[in-house]
Amino acid sequence: MRSFQTSRKTKETDIQIEIELDGSGKADISTGIGFFDHMLTALCVHAGLDLLVLAKGDLQVDCHHTVEDIGIVLGDALAGALGDKSGIERYGFFYAPLDESLALCSIDISGRPYLVFQCPFDRAFVGELETDMIKEFFRALATRAGITLHINLMYGANDHHKAEAVFKAFAHALKAAIQSNGKGALSTKGVL
Repeated sequence: MRSFQTSRKTKETDIQIEIELDGSGKADISTGIGFFDHMLTALCVHAGLDLLVLAKGDLQVDCHHTVEDIGIVLGDALAGALGDKSGIERYGFFYAPLDESLALCSIDISGRPYLVFQCPFDRAFVGELETDMIKEFFRALATRAGITLHINLMYGANDHHKAEAVFKAFAHALKAAIQSNGKGALSTKGVL
């Protein structure tokens, strides 16, 4: 069973996360940021993982600390659930359309954190979520999970659709990358 639970408490946030990689898409998400809850729920459903996220943050300031810290803790949980990463496909990519928007995500679960995020948004907010925080979420997640992550928004007009296409592309790419390959580490080094 590839699962992990972890938490992080600072003066700005208090976050608890539980993840089950071989789940059924069950989401129990409460961040205080409605649109972000929607995106994390879409991540669960489309990646086929079970996820509990309970977060309290200083939303009276803005959503920055909460969103970034959830990325940190989710990255830790993902890394914990993957263990030594032996026996996974390692790579995943996916194009996700949502109406007029199209996003591409490519992942290498390599132990080498890196983010390329080319996703222009037109509005400052979608719901209560600052659109520039989407990049910060993925940066924190990629860094803590030790993954190389490229996300490109090919085109789109509606920022809700653009954000949702990004999260769904990530979900499907992640689903492919964490699948079992029935072998050891997919690396010439013999370890990831």
